[in-house]
Amino acid sequence: MPSAIPTHSRWLALGGIAIASFLGCIDFTIVNTAIPAIQSELHASIEQTQWVVTMFVMALCSFMVAAGRLADLYGRRGALYAGMLVFALASLGAGFSTSIGALIAWRFVQGLACAVLYTTSANLVADAFPPEQRGMALGLLFAANGLGLAAGPVAGGLLVATLGWRSVFLLNVPLIVLAFALCLGQLRPSRSTLAMQKLDVPGLLLLMLSIPGLLLVISQGGEWGWASAQTLLLALVTALLLALFVRVERRAEAPLLHLGIFSNPRFMAASVATFCLAFFYCAAFFLMPLYLGFVRGQDSAGIGWMLLPTTLVMSVVSPLAGRLVDRHGTTPVLIAGLGFLALSALIQSTFSLNSGLAGVVLAFACMGIGWGCMLGPSTMAALSSVSEPLGGVAMGTSWTLHNLGGALGLTIATALYSSVTLSTGALTQTVFLSGYRASMLLLVGVSLLGAIAVMVLSRQPVMSAAEQSVD
Repeated sequence: MPSAIPTHSRWLALGGIAIASFLGCIDFTIVNTAIPAIQSELHASIEQTQWVVTMFVMALCSFMVAAGRLADLYGRRGALYAGMLVFALASLGAGFSTSIGALIAWRFVQGLACAVLYTTSANLVADAFPPEQRGMALGLLFAANGLGLAAGPVAGGLLVATLGWRSVFLLNVPLIVLAFALCLGQLRPSRSTLAMQKLDVPGLLLLMLSIPGLLLVISQGGEWGWASAQTLLLALVTALLLALFVRVERRAEAPLLHLGIFSNPRFMAASVATFCLAFFYCAAFFLMPLYLGFVRGQDSAGIGWMLLPTTLVMSVVSPLAGRLVDRHGTTPVLIAGLGFLALSALIQSTFSLNSGLAGVVLAFACMGIGWGCMLGPSTMAALSSVSEPLGGVAMGTSWTLHNLGGALGLTIATALYSSVTLSTGALTQTVFLSGYRASMLLLVGVSLLGAIAVMVLSRQPVMSAAEQSVD
């Protein structure tokens, strides 16, 4: 049924939501380039400053499913406005922090707010546009999201160099005010038909304890030692919390997470796609700047320019991918995206000391095509695979798996790179390339396996609404 929202209101609302979502995504990556300046001014250790990034990711992953559920129950429009307000306040707090502890705390609040922005934005855009325009609108939204994720390191470097590290946070405030002004009065109320159900508080608490534990094991296990008492104890506690969460959810009258959603092959196909995408770009975007700097001798500005083939191509492809989804569905677009990611990593696995500029640009552009083909369509696939009442849960679950994929990709690819380079003695350009190639071949395998899984799962029968609601 066509949306009742007037045409001009739809596009104003899309602009506001896209700005807010862009800011949430760019905050995922922009702080990395500010870490040295933060460490210097706040007299913090490297271990302390790492928590500026880690705490944001933990809050984001821990609250993602809960944010989607709360938005479903109490209204997505109100949740979006609340997320904007909290994000603005947290950005102010982070920008004016005078200690590393305060900055870490405000980053946690930012992560909570971003979880709300992520999980409400797609549902509100989908609700605002009629079916024949929905793919294009979501494609534009996720073009903004992808640009935020990809532009973070470049934008952060420029801001820190010209205005200082505090500007990375403070510039969020006027932009979020603009986003709110564009949305105000343009969005209609939107909530799930499950709105009269109660919030599953035990499930919420268990999930928000278990996911940080899982991420700590993934991110710190290598440093602590995978067989150390600290790692094993945390892994055991996390496993027990997850097992208790599953038990509670199976018995809950209105569960936070409908476990039956994981028996839905279409939703699993979307989950595999978004997991593989994050696995790929978090690993690749960590290694690519190192290659450009260490092997090709690029300075910070040069690295930013060399990454543009990825970011710009991704931004151009995202809305085009939305149109292709409107015509052909999500599955072929997702498979094509995974294919381009595999091609990009395969080309990068052949990089040598004498690789030409054209080959580097081609590899980075292929990554941009794959990224653009997948970011929006994977979310659209998750939403379309479930009944409307489970839309928020599907979004929250999908983004949680996306972020977990990113954490795993970065950890595993870095560990593989380190195992190859550290075993050969001094780090030379040739040794670096050996580790780089190994990591890229890993990404080739992950992308191809993901494409096969999406193809197989998407051919399974569509589940009925009744089947989806069963745990």
